[in-house]
Amino acid sequence: MPCRKNKRDAVEPTRAQCALLKSLYTRHGRKKSARCVCEGLRAVGELFAARPDLVEFTVCTGECAEKLSIPGNCFVVSPEKIEELSGTVHSQGILSVARVPDEPAPETPCGDRFVLALDRIGDPGNFGTICRTARAAGLTELWLTRGTVDPYGDKAVRAALGAQFSMKLRSFENLESLRRSAAAIGFGPVFLTDPHQGESCFQAAGLYDRTVLVIGCESTGVGELAGAPRVMIPMPGHFESLNAAQAATIFIFEYVRRQENTVQTT
Repeated sequence: MPCRKNKRDAVEPTRAQCALLKSLYTRHGRKKSARCVCEGLRAVGELFAARPDLVEFTVCTGECAEKLSIPGNCFVVSPEKIEELSGTVHSQGILSVARVPDEPAPETPCGDRFVLALDRIGDPGNFGTICRTARAAGLTELWLTRGTVDPYGDKAVRAALGAQFSMKLRSFENLESLRRSAAAIGFGPVFLTDPHQGESCFQAAGLYDRTVLVIGCESTGVGELAGAPRVMIPMPGHFESLNAAQAATIFIFEYVRRQENTVQTT
């Protein structure tokens, strides 16, 4: 890609590249270009490590350029220029433009023991925490229903520290279409999480045996799905509910606990 020099002799991206970058802070811009912006040292580092093939160009300060091995085209600019292009109040000095990864084809098998699905999770912070937690637990996929936050929005990418680039994401119109697709690749029951009713997640047999576990949205909970079993987190304190990311963390690490116990008894 061509680059030019300003009066200070600092290499800068072209006007077109700057315009593209700024447009990626909007859903319309991401959809139109099938690209996203990844910002911050840890998020960009995860992108570079997981999917360097997606990177189109990076804009960073000289200090950041020395910290990372940067794939593709790199423009080293002043801190002032980074602040101008950044979507944050105080930039960490690096941002990359990357292509949005393709979703797996519907018939593509999933190798995970269970799938975590997010139903209309609208908060980027909650999405990011859940994505990072799933990645830390060794899950390779995350499923989303329509109404869930754009996983490649700038806030979601920052909140997840780029973990979504290390995972396969599948999107569905609703829970019914999700259930049909799950069955087509050999997954059984779709469990709905519920703050007040259902079997305890610490006792439910088969909860993580080729199943889908759905975490609902923050305000109204999980959607309806006829015949789907419900599972809950016991709360002796009888509080109304947990934050979606907190609940997801408990369910995910109950899976990890069971896996560890299985290894120890074999």
